[in-house]
Amino acid sequence: MNYKEALYHPIFKIISQSANELQLDSFVIGGFVRDHILKRGAAKDIDIVAIGSGIELAKQVAKNLPNKPKVQIFKTYGTAMLRYDDIEIEFVGARKESYNENSRNPIVENGSLEDDQNRRDFTINALALDLSETKFGDLLDPFNGIDDLKNQIIKTPLNPDITYSDDPLRMMRAIRFATQLNFKIEDESLKSISKNCHRIKIITNERIVVELNKILESETPSTGFLLLEKTGLLQHILPELTALKGIDEIEGQRHKDNFYHTLEVVDNIAKHTDNLWLRWAALLHDIGKAPTKKFSKKVGWTFHGHEFEGSKMVYHLFKRLKMPLNDKMKFVQKMVFMSSRPIVLSQDMATDSAVRRLVFDAGDYVEDLMTLCEADITTKNPKKFNKYHNNFKIVRDKIIEVEARDHVRNFQPPISGEEIMKTFNLKPSREIGVIKETIKEAILEGDIPNEYEAAYQLMLKEGKRLGLKASN
Repeated sequence: MNYKEALYHPIFKIISQSANELQLDSFVIGGFVRDHILKRGAAKDIDIVAIGSGIELAKQVAKNLPNKPKVQIFKTYGTAMLRYDDIEIEFVGARKESYNENSRNPIVENGSLEDDQNRRDFTINALALDLSETKFGDLLDPFNGIDDLKNQIIKTPLNPDITYSDDPLRMMRAIRFATQLNFKIEDESLKSISKNCHRIKIITNERIVVELNKILESETPSTGFLLLEKTGLLQHILPELTALKGIDEIEGQRHKDNFYHTLEVVDNIAKHTDNLWLRWAALLHDIGKAPTKKFSKKVGWTFHGHEFEGSKMVYHLFKRLKMPLNDKMKFVQKMVFMSSRPIVLSQDMATDSAVRRLVFDAGDYVEDLMTLCEADITTKNPKKFNKYHNNFKIVRDKIIEVEARDHVRNFQPPISGEEIMKTFNLKPSREIGVIKETIKEAILEGDIPNEYEAAYQLMLKEGKRLGLKASN
């Protein structure tokens, strides 16, 4: 079978010519070939295997390209990379690998194309196209990867126990590909992931998070998280999520399974936003429910303060997984902490002051918060579903109205601490904070408009109450 049409980009002819000049055989392998056959759009990265030195081939290609791109060389791995025409091209010499039990870093030796295809993670990623002049575009498919693509199957080239035990990150990759491509993991392979799930502990958290992010960024993230849970991987990676699984019953009173509810929320939010960190917030919005779950005969099951507990857990989870502890983490924390606020508002009559406080506390993230809360509606009762959505529409309209009138998003009270100090001839003291807080509360409650003159008069009144004397 020939796939010459896949190699229409001029870079492939240049690689072919460069390999010929060095008297090497070269092949394009892996994701580029797979995605071309699946018609997944133009590739932004290409993997080239040389039977010989991949580094020398990269240098020769750079020499033959009109813009003479810089070649990045990774000597430790025997690889090289260059960018051309917005495409990242990685070159490696064909190799065979062997592993020891406590590391996913292989012992590497030079090998044949067959050796290189044997070491690939899945049959659909072992497909190669010949770049030699005489066989340009010929497909090399030793493991019937084409059939697995047609049948939408994820399968390892060799015994899955060897493939997964050698490099346990492949277990995460299997689940990620199954999620992204909507493929099924072959039964033997799935059993092998369950058997080897404990091996994930030798993988760095950074690498695990890359795969988790790709699962979360997919169209239906629940596919991946259900597989992670089924195989036992999730318990090793995100025990905070598996702790939500199950339904307890006492005296006939039950609560919903918060694990499956969480996955519904993540799928719901995936339909409305590509924001990875908002998807993380959806995934973690209920993690505080496991440690705060209580039962009392009077009220049944409660999860009091689960949002506060969950927001604290976000920090520890991000730290453990070596995720960014910056504004992204703070955003997820804020979303988890505030995740019930709009829900409570939508169930009551949304007063102006309650909406003002919501907008003030959420700041620029009020839209994201509303998106999260709407995704949190997972009831199967059509009447309830419509009622909740209509209530949220009322809250959204109220936010627009209050914002236009009161300008409270990220507002700073019209009177500064410096002006309070100057007015009452004060040095930094507790009274300044009290006056500022009084003005802020009065604006949020709607007692005074968010305007300088009204705030100034309240400052004088509050200062007098505190026994302060205004200087003339």
